Amino acid sequence: MAENEGGAGEGEEQAGSPKSKLKLIIMIVGALALLGVGGAAYFFFFSHKNNEHHAEAAPAAKPPAFVEVPDLLVNLVGNPGDRVQYLKVKIVLEVKEEKQVEHIKPTLPRVTDIFQTYLRELRPSDLNGSAGLFRLKEELTKRVNVALAPNQVNAVLFKEIVVQ
Repeated sequence: MAENEGGAGEGEEQAGSPKSKLKLIIMIVGALALLGVGGAAYFFFFSHKNNEHHAEAAPAAKPPAFVEVPDLLVNLVGNPGDRVQYLKVKIVLEVKEEKQVEHIKPTLPRVTDIFQTYLRELRPSDLNGSAGLFRLKEELTKRVNVALAPNQVNAVLFKEIVVQ
């Protein structure tokens, strides 16, 4: 009988041993899962705050500078016998830095001449809709950059456009 009891005790220890190993594995996996969730939470909550501080610490971009071009009034090309139509435009040039303004101001008569020459060749149909104004803006920007090289203009901005 002692043998049976001993045999039964060893069987219980062997049967109990896998259960205790299973519990140990579950506890280890649970602990690793908690560490993983904690690490992910730390990354999402605290790493974004660090990026915000870096963005605030970055130097602020300089605002662009603007150069006023004298108002332009030109007659548009029309068909013979049609009434004459006029175009009045107020233009501002956008440049990167304030120091470029001082280089551009002495050349404004050249810029005005280039703009007038181009605008006098336009027809009223060339200015129809936003697509027409976009093409006009792009063409004027290209022409002013050629005239002002090596200085560059970022954009030609319209303050006012009137076709009569």
